[in-house]
Order: sequence, then structure tokens, then C-alpha cells
Amino acid sequence: MTDFPRSNLWHASAQEQFSGAALAEDLSAELIIVGGGFTGCAAALEAARRGASVVLLEAHVIGHGGSGRNVGLVNAGLWLPPDDIIAQMGEAAGGRLIEELGQGPERVFALIEREGIACEATRAGTLHLAHAPSGVADLESRFRQGNRIGAPVQLLDAEETRRRSGSGEFHGALLDPRAGTVQPLSYCRGLARAAAAAGARIFEHAQVSEISRDGSGWQLRCNGHRLRGARLLIAINAYHEGLPAAYRPSFVTVSYSQFATAPLPDGLREKVLPGGEGCWDTALVMSSFRIDRAGRLILGGMGDAEGPARALHGDWARRKLRRVYPELGDIGFEHAWRGQIAMTRDHVPKIVRLGSSALSIFGYSGRGIAPGTVFGAAAAEALLEGTEAALPIAPIEAYSERFTRVMGGYYEAGAALTHALKPGLLG
Repeated sequence: MTDFPRSNLWHASAQEQFSGAALAEDLSAELIIVGGGFTGCAAALEAARRGASVVLLEAHVIGHGGSGRNVGLVNAGLWLPPDDIIAQMGEAAGGRLIEELGQGPERVFALIEREGIACEATRAGTLHLAHAPSGVADLESRFRQGNRIGAPVQLLDAEETRRRSGSGEFHGALLDPRAGTVQPLSYCRGLARAAAAAGARIFEHAQVSEISRDGSGWQLRCNGHRLRGARLLIAINAYHEGLPAAYRPSFVTVSYSQFATAPLPDGLREKVLPGGEGCWDTALVMSSFRIDRAGRLILGGMGDAEGPARALHGDWARRKLRRVYPELGDIGFEHAWRGQIAMTRDHVPKIVRLGSSALSIFGYSGRGIAPGTVFGAAAAEALLEGTEAALPIAPIEAYSERFTRVMGGYYEAGAALTHALKPGLLG
């Protein structure tokens, strides 16, 4: 069995630094935001640039949750293919969401440039890799659907996939040139820094313990202080510890773990993902691959590398790496960490209306960076302008998932079983 150091690469390599203030007084603001991840920080930046008074409350530190544990793929769209989204939501609503999120990477990279965020932004596209011949049929379908709606995706054969990925293990790939990669924690901290520079007040170690309506606005209790806001945004996604139960989002928790090597020697670095694309595969229990600016290979997979099955997930990571990139030999993993995904049953994000002038956003199902940026900025506009027209999807009055613990256990058991088998049987 392999034992890996439990340390998050993104904390070790982040160029952007940010420290929020300690909440030490009662405050009021036009907009109060709970949650300091991609969604909350994007909302704070948008609202502050619009001239609103903004208070953001983060229970730990900026990027503590999924935003600081993300793979760092800036994808266009959702995990679901376009036809599935339209089948679930209808032509008009589904088409609107597809269009908004198709532009997501452009908005992310434009923000990075505008705000000077040092987050290793690399817009080289992403590769959706066919892990088996059956995966090629899936990619062919996604290619046809994408081209039909105007997405500039390209279907690559096995040889071109080998050249781009540096591995002969894959049977083809779908290239999306709109997409790319970032250092996700640096991106999140950069959003927070830009929001603070625009006038937002950002507080860390600020755990909200009470939320209630206060006349036409909202009242929160945090660290013994009262905060009043005309509008409220809850943007905590998969990390809701301590929040009053009535305001916690409902979702199935899915763990995703990552393992980062030492920087690859120059000779190998030129062979492994030479173009810098970020990758994930078509396997039922998905894997991801990417390279960071220092040349570390980062392998990701479903499963909790900090839980009871951590040895299984760790051993799988080593076997998987050797299978996909045999030339890496015994290059070791220097970092291993785990994050939580908020999975909804239909894999579509949710915006829940919490009475008048308040929204809760969650359920990105593993696609946090571009959707979080888009949804966060749109929520700020909608709340401040008093219109929901800016939102990518229509808000709903309530949302509930059933059997969340059972389903979370099911996903973890499936990942552990798959990872206990030899790579190749199930991916």
C-alpha cells in the first residue's frame, strides 16, 4: 500500500495571497454574501464594481472549500451533453444555460486579465479522452451535439490524441479550444483581492450562526455580531458546516481526490501533455490529468483519499500513473488532497429563491470555475437590480435531494471498488 503526504498543492504553489479581516462589529450592507469561493467572490467583485456596499462572510479562509481543492479545469458548459440539458430543461431554458456557460471560459480569462490575477492561466483547451472504444461513441455524439449548437469542439483520432496527451492509452479525444486551466486557489484569492480593492468588505473565520428576515431585508448573526443586509446571497455549494439547517443546500456529496508528482524532468515534460491541455476521461469512475506551471503532473479520481479507503485510492493513483505514462517510472507523488462535489440528481446547478431579495446557489456537480464565476456575477446583478432576467437559469422556490447519505456512500463504494481492481477493467 502507498501512503501519500496529505497536503494540498494549491496551497503550496499559490502566487495570489489574501487575508480577510476579522469581524469585530455590527455592520449593514446592501448585499451580504455567505461563502468565499468562486461564486461568492465573483458576486462580491461584480457588486462592488457596481458601487454597492458588500459584506462577504467566509467561515474559514477564502478558497477553503471546493474552490481551493478544484482540479483547475476551466470548462465550457456542464458535464451533461447539450441534448440532455435541453431534454431536461426545454429548448429555451436549456439553450440559454448552454449559451451562458459556453461563454464561461471567456469570462474567466477576461477577468484574470482585467484584474491581473496570477493564477497560471493557460488557455490551451481541454481534452475529453476516450478511455475505451465505447468512449469514442460517446465523444462522437458530444461532437455532433456541440457542433450543432455552434461550439468549436474538434474530434481527434487516436494518433492525434497520443501526440497531444503523450500517452497511447486513449482511443480518441474531444478538444474544446474555448477551455483551459488555472491554479484554482490563486484564481479564487485573486477574485477576492479584486473585490476588496473595489470596496467589498471580506471577513474570514466568520461563521454565520443565525439567518432571519428583518423587515424588507435580512439579519445574520456571526461571531457574536449582528449584520443587516438588504439582499442576501448564500454561495457555499458543498461546504455548509455550521450554517442554520433551513438555509443549507441539498445535494449528494461526492469526493474527488488529486495526487501531484514532483516536477517532471525536462525530457519527460516535453512528452507529457506538451501543449498544456487539461484532460478528463470517459470512464464511469472518471479520472483527470493536467500539468501545472512547474511541470507537475496532477492525477485526479473519484473517491476520498482521506477516508477509510484512502489506501485503495492511493494505490490506484500509482498504478494509473504507470499505466498511462509508463516512462514516469518511480517519480513520486508529493501532494495528495481531497475535495467535495455537490452533486444534484440531474447534474444541473440550482438557484433557490429564499423569499424576497435572497438567493442560494449550489450544485455544480464538478464544474465549479466557469459556472461559479458566471452564476456569481449574475446573482449580484439580479439581486441589486431587482430582476431575475440576468440569471442563467430561473430560480426555484425549494429543492431537496433524497437519500443523500446513502447516495454519497454508494458513489464512494463504487469508486473504492473500481480503484481496487486493476486499471483497465473499469478505467
